[in-house]
Amino acid sequence: MAPRRLLGQILKELGLIHEGMVQEALSIQRDKGGRIGEILLAMKCIEAPDLAKALASQAGLPFHDLQAQPPSQDAIAKIDLATARAFGVLPVSLQGKTLKVAIADPATATMLGDLGFTSGCEIVGVLAEAALIQQGLDRYYKEGADEGKQRIHQLVQELQQQGGKIDLEDKAAMAKAAPVVKLLNYILYQAIRDKASDIHLEPFETDFKIRYRVDGSLFELEAPPPHLAEALIARVKVMSDLDIAETRLPQDGRIELTVGGRSVDLRVSTLPTMFGESTVMRILDRSNVSLSLDNLGLLPAVRTHLRKFVDLPHGIVLVTGPTGSGKTTTLYAMLNEANKEDTKVITVEDPVEYDLEGIIQVPVNEDIGVTYAGVLRTILRQDPDVILVGEIRDKETAQTAIEASLTGHLVFSTLHTNDAASAVTRLVDIGIEPFLLTATVQGILAQRLVRRVCTECKTFYEPADEVLRRLALVASQVVGKKFAYGKGCARCNFTGYKGRMAITEILDIDDRLREMILQGASTTALQAAAVENGLVTLRENGLQAVFDGTTTVEEVLRETITT
Repeated sequence: MAPRRLLGQILKELGLIHEGMVQEALSIQRDKGGRIGEILLAMKCIEAPDLAKALASQAGLPFHDLQAQPPSQDAIAKIDLATARAFGVLPVSLQGKTLKVAIADPATATMLGDLGFTSGCEIVGVLAEAALIQQGLDRYYKEGADEGKQRIHQLVQELQQQGGKIDLEDKAAMAKAAPVVKLLNYILYQAIRDKASDIHLEPFETDFKIRYRVDGSLFELEAPPPHLAEALIARVKVMSDLDIAETRLPQDGRIELTVGGRSVDLRVSTLPTMFGESTVMRILDRSNVSLSLDNLGLLPAVRTHLRKFVDLPHGIVLVTGPTGSGKTTTLYAMLNEANKEDTKVITVEDPVEYDLEGIIQVPVNEDIGVTYAGVLRTILRQDPDVILVGEIRDKETAQTAIEASLTGHLVFSTLHTNDAASAVTRLVDIGIEPFLLTATVQGILAQRLVRRVCTECKTFYEPADEVLRRLALVASQVVGKKFAYGKGCARCNFTGYKGRMAITEILDIDDRLREMILQGASTTALQAAAVENGLVTLRENGLQAVFDGTTTVEEVLRETITT
């Protein structure tokens, strides 16, 4: 088999670039990562059509110019929008049973066999410009909310019509039925398009619910009839390599998808219930998560503070908050800051949520004895500079993290506590000596996620006295401040909110607090002392976001308490 030709070499042979450009692009790739073709595009060394032609030559696929040869309507009719976006393809032409589809990434070609199964055609792939494929999907497919409901009804009818041909006792046959595949593809596409974090498939006695969690809140979708729940859930289990015959025990699995040319992971969990298996899919779409401190919506002072933690030579930095408060995202952003050529970073997580370039990540597997504490002890023999412990759950893990800190390592970890000061008393409660805490813990970040006001329907208003009372404020404190709410529009699904942001409080462990910890001070006393030293509480940080018109009073009241 001939060796794969390098993209830079192909572009040079086409006379589009010279060796100096290749070397400069390779230098950028070593520093920042990324694909060599996209780097050359950003450097303006080549144009998008040049890159598409070179990729086609490299993959041994024909190049298709979508501007000169636009898609035909009979080809478009063969593949629905959800499937087209899920596979990252644009149907181009149909000749008999042969359907030609345009792809932007040669890696997608390996999935075209699955597309042939769902479309009933023989699929032939051609390379085209990524931007033109996306424009084509937007131009040739028109599908709004009403059309989406019609699409679900159409797929359900198709599935019911085929029901007579499927042995409903044969779950493998049900899971592979083309209408089932199309319907689940559509559900997944809608969830990923709407940037949902979870998909819930919930069978009941006389009902079958499909719900998405978007920005922390659940929304119910148009669901198929209850008798189709088993077929859809069986399809999910097939995709995640779970045992479809086992319905009495909980199971966990994973699905890897390519949606619109980007990789998306789904973590699948099934739970037996009275009326079937409740199934939840956690969507891990890295394109939705900006793993950079600059893009998390944090206040400039908070970003500066976190960067000081990253630059510490040793010690422990804790991030606290309830489940779903963005702790892992913040920690990953901090690790990215620490991830430099002269720094070795190792993580131990349960599970590893996102692959981080240049960072060694170890998943916990307690079934075979791979525990936080056990892996952490091994990590210390791997000569790390920075260590991330996914969560401190018990005394053994906390003790090992402290030992790592005392031996000159910088350790990041999370705890489930309500505020920053509570983290100290929590560690004492699980059995850590106060003198060890004062010697190692350098700082604690507490955070919550609040929904952002939708920018399309944002409306400003003057707060009533009742609103000020609930915030423990008086009118003189809000002069010149902007209060806002969202009226609701199509962009935000008529909720008034779009996206989320973090509100935080940062506790620096200084000499005064160390002395109080050694004396066994309560959480309340530690919090009061920190406020005297300039701590901005979660409530105060949230109020700043309210005054900026970024979030609402209701969101801040829901996530914080007065201090």
